[in-house]
Amino acid sequence: MSEIARDAEWQRLDPRMLLVHPIRELIRFLPVLIVIMVARTAGGGEKWQLIGVAFPIALGVLRYLTTSFRIAAGRIELQRGLLSRHVLSTPVDRVRTVDLTSSLIHRLLGLTTVRIGTGTASTNDEDRIDLDGLPLDRARELRAELLQTAAADDTAAQEADPERVVVTFDPAWVRFAPLTGSGIVIAAAALGALSQLLQAVGFFQEDHLESVELPRLSLLLLIPLLALGLVVLLSLLSIAGYVVTNYGFRLSRLTGGAHTWHLTRGLVTTRETTLDDDRLAGVDLSEPLGLRLAHGARLSAIVTGLSGSQRGSSTLVPPAPRAVVERVATEVLDTAEPIAAPLVSHGPRAGRRRWTRATLPALLVAVGCIVGWRLIGPVWLLVGLVALPAAGLLALDRVRSLGHALVAGYLVARSGSVVRRRRVLEVDHVIGWNFRATWFQRRAGLATLVATTAGGNQAVEVLDVPDDEAVRIAHRALPDLVSQFADFPANVPSVP
Repeated sequence: MSEIARDAEWQRLDPRMLLVHPIRELIRFLPVLIVIMVARTAGGGEKWQLIGVAFPIALGVLRYLTTSFRIAAGRIELQRGLLSRHVLSTPVDRVRTVDLTSSLIHRLLGLTTVRIGTGTASTNDEDRIDLDGLPLDRARELRAELLQTAAADDTAAQEADPERVVVTFDPAWVRFAPLTGSGIVIAAAALGALSQLLQAVGFFQEDHLESVELPRLSLLLLIPLLALGLVVLLSLLSIAGYVVTNYGFRLSRLTGGAHTWHLTRGLVTTRETTLDDDRLAGVDLSEPLGLRLAHGARLSAIVTGLSGSQRGSSTLVPPAPRAVVERVATEVLDTAEPIAAPLVSHGPRAGRRRWTRATLPALLVAVGCIVGWRLIGPVWLLVGLVALPAAGLLALDRVRSLGHALVAGYLVARSGSVVRRRRVLEVDHVIGWNFRATWFQRRAGLATLVATTAGGNQAVEVLDVPDDEAVRIAHRALPDLVSQFADFPANVPSVP
């Protein structure tokens, strides 16, 4: 009897969650508990106020008792709630990804959370089913069965179809961490938490602020020192966040049964993600400006049915050397052509649009700075004139980045400058075409060709492509679809 058949009856999660849920609820209610304890001390210590501690514990126990799941008749069902019963149900064949996420307390107890990506287009958390938590061995068996792979303990299958490691974490990759925006996000969160803590202890009261002595330095020295300190702080936070998220990173390919990609990463909270190769529609190679200058990039998968809220499940390579990212992309696509092939330029009209959209705002800023300088007088306002050459460099880079290709059965679209992205989508996963054109695009004879798909952001856009070229791309990719609406010569080739 298979494990899935064994789960046909409703069952609760592992009993060890009776320790996890109350602790979570206590942490969630911690601010309220602190207020209650302070009030209890000030009010003479009435024992009835200890109910405030028992309430979150009871809530955690109730959460465990009212949550159950089953896998029966080809469906996965999860029900939770007492007064308001909530049931999530999806067919097994709609499973897109299976993530195993283990927080520190889960790892101590030998548990994990099984997050099943269903590809359901919905709001809130209904695009996935979370089984929190299951024993680690049972979770891995369930993942293998849901994705129709060989059982984890099947030695013969492992010998016949071994796991092939594609790439592993290299400590040298941490040099790319300060070149991403994660440091700013982490620093903002840390400063927000620090300010709340200082506010709670009364640091911002007037008498405390008056007692703080700042070093007496000139602005010419103080400003560079503050800027340098900020850069160092952001870099350290970025490196810390990168290590915590990606430590132990390992991407491998399993060839037993249905081919799958297996990814493991995380220091404090470990995460295992498995992607079915049949549902992998392409890749997204992203190059933020900082990474690009350091010859780095990152890679994510375009997976059918995976919503934007599950973007973390599609990460194939974190910020790493571009050579590593391109090698992994070639492995995933089984060809290097979509990554290395030269792109078709969109012509001078598309280039003019990039120059106009980049330089016009900069020109307005420059004019405003000049007018302010003439009316008010501070010379430092002329610093705003730097926006003009910066906008020129931005426009030039955007023109160079813009392009497309249709090679080896893949549609390739590249655009952007501050964040340059090269999206590669397999033509067989295109379910429709959308031609969009604003008033300005129509005046220039351009359009945005949108290849709709069930993967990633549900679309891959080819920006500002000439009208006739947009139609030609759509026809070469899917001749039977486009020929219903337009007449084409018989000698127009389809995509190889």
